[in-house]
Amino acid sequence: MGIESMTGFARAAGTAGVHAWAWEIRSVNGRGLDLRVRVPPGFEVLAEAARKRLTSAFSRGTLHVNLSVTSDAGPARPRVNETVLAALLEAIEKLPPAAGINPPTFDGLLGIRGVVEYADEAQDALGAIEKPALAGLESIAEALKEARSAEGRALEAIVLGQVETISRLTTEAERHPARSPEAIRARIAAQVEALLGAANGLDPQRLHQEAALVAVRSDIREEIDRLHAHVGALRELLAKGGPIGRKLDFLSQEFGREASTLCAKANDPGLSRIGLDLRTVVDQMREQVQNVE
Repeated sequence: MGIESMTGFARAAGTAGVHAWAWEIRSVNGRGLDLRVRVPPGFEVLAEAARKRLTSAFSRGTLHVNLSVTSDAGPARPRVNETVLAALLEAIEKLPPAAGINPPTFDGLLGIRGVVEYADEAQDALGAIEKPALAGLESIAEALKEARSAEGRALEAIVLGQVETISRLTTEAERHPARSPEAIRARIAAQVEALLGAANGLDPQRLHQEAALVAVRSDIREEIDRLHAHVGALRELLAKGGPIGRKLDFLSQEFGREASTLCAKANDPGLSRIGLDLRTVVDQMREQVQNVE
C-alpha cells in the first residue's frame, strides 16, 4: 500500500432524459477530513450519499464537492390532483340545493387552490438522475483516489530522496575528523592555553575539569544515533503506506530538533555546515509531508 496526497481533482457528468448532472470534487490539505458538499435544493439525498461514500474512502483532506443539475424540460407541467377534485365533487353533491346558484363548472373547480398542481421539477429530476448520479459519485470517488495516489507516489519518491540525503549527512557528521578524540583534545587544549595566556589568576586544574564537561556536553553521539533511528522509522512508515501523514509530520519535527541540537553543539565549522545542511533538507521534507494523507 502506497501513500496518498491530499490534493486532487475529479469530475463525472451524464444525462438522463432531459436532465443533465455533473459532479466535481476538489481535494486540498486539511488537518482532518472536512467534507463541504453543495447540491441544488431538493437533491439533499445525494448530498448525504456523497458524505457517506467519501467518508469511507478518505481519512484526511478538505474536499469541496459540487453537484450541478440542469434541465431542458421547459415550463412546469400542470397536473390535476384527482383526489382533491373527487373530494370537492363529493362535498358539493352533499350540499342542499340552493336557489339561484349555478352548479359548479370545471373551470371554477380547477381554479380552486390545490386542485391544479404544477409538477415539482426537482423531484422529477431527482427521480431521473438519482441512479446515474450515484454511479457517477462512485466514479469520482475512485478517480479522486487514483489522482491522490498518483500524487502520493511522486511525493514518496521526493521524501525518499530527502531521507537518503539526511542519512548521508548524518554519516558524514558521524565520521567527521572533528569528532575524533585527538581533534577534540587538540581543540580544548588550544582553548585552555588561550585562556591561561589571557588571565594569570585561573586555576589550571579547575579549567581542565570545566573543559572536560564542555567536551561531554558538546558530544553529538546521541543526536547522530537518534537521526539514524528516525531514518529507519521513516523508511518503515513509507514502506507500510496508508494514511501516515500525521506520523510523517511528527517524525519530521523530530528530525528538525536533532539537526538544530547538532548545530548548537558543533564546535567546528565543518560540523556546523553539515548541521545547517541537515536543517535545510529537513525543512524541505516537512513541507512535502504536509501534503500526505
